[in-house]
Amino acid sequence: MYVPSSSAPAPISADTTSPGALSERTPRVPAERLVAEMVPPPRFDSVRFSTYVPDPDRPSQAEAVTVLADFAAGLGGGATAVGGGARRWFRKAPAAPKGPRGVYLDGGYGVGKTHLLASLWHATPAEPRLKAFGTFVELTNLVGALGFQQTVATLSGHRLLCIDEFELDDPGDTVLVSTLLGKLVDAGVALAATSNTLPGKLGEGRFAAADFLREIQGLAAHFRPLRIDGEDYRHRGLPEAPAPFTDETVTRVAYATPGTTLDDFPTLLEHLASVHPSRYGAMTDDVRAVCLTGVKEISDQSTALRLVVLADRLYDREVPVLASGVPFDRIFGPEMLAGGYRKKYFRAISRLTALARDAKPLAAEG
Repeated sequence: MYVPSSSAPAPISADTTSPGALSERTPRVPAERLVAEMVPPPRFDSVRFSTYVPDPDRPSQAEAVTVLADFAAGLGGGATAVGGGARRWFRKAPAAPKGPRGVYLDGGYGVGKTHLLASLWHATPAEPRLKAFGTFVELTNLVGALGFQQTVATLSGHRLLCIDEFELDDPGDTVLVSTLLGKLVDAGVALAATSNTLPGKLGEGRFAAADFLREIQGLAAHFRPLRIDGEDYRHRGLPEAPAPFTDETVTRVAYATPGTTLDDFPTLLEHLASVHPSRYGAMTDDVRAVCLTGVKEISDQSTALRLVVLADRLYDREVPVLASGVPFDRIFGPEMLAGGYRKKYFRAISRLTALARDAKPLAAEG
């Protein structure tokens, strides 16, 4: 089965320093930082193809490792290590890939798609400055910060662009990304992406996809789809979302744990509306744990989508989350989980639940 790298939070000594708050942070992020930070997040710094352990009952996982290793080797030559754990072998670099100039990893949550995408980035024989890695949201934010033409010019010199959590949420993003990727492919940039939606089904259930069928099909033509089956490792053999703590416990831990922020959940949600999502990562700079009081179900879609982005940034940076209120598996109501953005919401629940588990030792220490 796929086994992730250990991500248990480091022990933090007790203190009585007054905690700060995410809702007090409004960072200014220069465009140069957005480009420089297009690398695998800290959680995936050390992952490699050799650390991915395929589930023997899910042959698609081992197949994905082989295909991606060949793809990386084809982008620069040289032998590539393939296989998980002690089972490794070396594959001679194939000729430059023909056909689609990209690979597309489709599968459910927690099957290791981001692990494999980051491994591809690490395995591609090119200098880091010639490889880019970011989420779909971060890519569209980069266009917003640099402008379309400058983004094309900046990324056209890259050998590989990796796009994590590839999802199209509106017609504008469909046309924008279709045009951007088309230009990058023409410039010789190889593409790799992960998503929970097949390329030909992007945008389905969210807008009138039929009106943008040409653009969607154009995107699909750039990729070779690879289906990865399996169950979410974050919940495999583990309990459901941990029970929330009391407000008193959360506050006590926040005051006793250096580097921790303390926020009232509704206040934080209100603050997120005033900060561009491209800055959410910077909001978490130097934060070792997040404490939230009064977590409640979200009924507004825009608010929910902003929380999804924050959850992604916290998960990427392995920031534990200790909370009171409703458990994270009840943060989005049934109607929202049945709507067009349900895949994003399920991903956020999965990741926040994992971070809540990581935070449990803090309550024992605090």
